[in-house]
Amino acid sequence: MSFKQPFSPDILKIQDIETFIARLTDKLKNDVLGIRKQGGVIGISGGIDSSVTLALAVKAFGAGRVLGIMLPEKDSSTDSKDFALELAKKFSAEAIDENITGALEGFRCYQRRDEAVARVFPEYNPTTYKMKIGINQTGMSQNLPPVFSLTIIDPHGGQKSKILPVKEYLQIVAASNFKQRSRMAMLYYHAEVRNYAVIGTSNKHEIEQGFFVKYGDSGVDVMPIGNLYKTQVYQIADYIGIPDEIVKRTPTTDTYSAEQTQEEFFYQLPYREMDLLWYGYENEYSPEEIGAVMKKTPEEIGLIFNNFKRKQKATDYLRMSSIKDY
Repeated sequence: MSFKQPFSPDILKIQDIETFIARLTDKLKNDVLGIRKQGGVIGISGGIDSSVTLALAVKAFGAGRVLGIMLPEKDSSTDSKDFALELAKKFSAEAIDENITGALEGFRCYQRRDEAVARVFPEYNPTTYKMKIGINQTGMSQNLPPVFSLTIIDPHGGQKSKILPVKEYLQIVAASNFKQRSRMAMLYYHAEVRNYAVIGTSNKHEIEQGFFVKYGDSGVDVMPIGNLYKTQVYQIADYIGIPDEIVKRTPTTDTYSAEQTQEEFFYQLPYREMDLLWYGYENEYSPEEIGAVMKKTPEEIGLIFNNFKRKQKATDYLRMSSIKDY
């Protein structure tokens, strides 16, 4: 009979972080050498996940066999490059800049997206307006399926939002996904030139809840933090010395021209709360036990668990391999 420790706010605390990191880096090194690659290429955005991944890769291979690649485009935050350069300098890794705006213009990424936005808001002008899409924040507590809204911001800062029709939602997302897929192609170019592996930066929630683009940011060779909760990523960041500016930075999608948090776009919960709830969900703690710790009723916990199940079911196809049993 296996022992399950009582549910608590500290249940995700890494007890022996030095040993934990050593195991991560040993496995990363062995996995990469196992596919006969000599180092790692990582897309660095100035965010916490890519920063921790680069630091782990430097520990695994040495700075001389790690390449960080900044992959901005015209909608990217200007802070991202500054943070990425600071990160690379801190860990003595080479960093290069590959702006993918031209590739995206070739795919008509922006044009296809903006056509859909203008069907919802005819006054929208991409040269003077900013835009973003987001998920309803109340649906999780009401057992409702996700409903996305479109927000535009005019040159004076005024905002308008509308529920996003399915046709326009699909077109905006499909066009935006050119960004992740173009970045993947660029990472593999540099990896193949050097006989390196492409090292992914997705964490546990991104993979298991489906917050990634198939054959985009999921198109990698190894995922060293793919089983880590966000709070664990932050614990590693603190221990290995990720720059404070990156640690304190709010996680964003960095996909649309208007700034947007990951919580607003997809998760609907702050990551610290979500981590504990997901741990309880996947380890089958009772709603009563979880609710007592998190100051929520069992009914509220049940609704959140239903939302988790819905997201997993809706994104199962993203985690599938190609179907080939004919």
